[in-house]
Amino acid sequence: MDRDEIVCNCMGVTAGEIQDAIEAGARTVEEIQEATGAGTVCGGCVGEIQQMLEE
Repeated sequence: MDRDEIVCNCMGVTAGEIQDAIEAGARTVEEIQEATGAGTVCGGCVGEIQQMLEE
């Protein structure tokens, strides 16, 4: 996945921002949400965030 690809349209969070949060220690969707705001509005990207955590 390209780092510039938008994962969370509601908050404008990119894959790179999520990856950075994972590398900084985020281990759950909730921790990603706290760090980036992704998945906190409509929740449509939560599955994709979970998939990134599992990779």
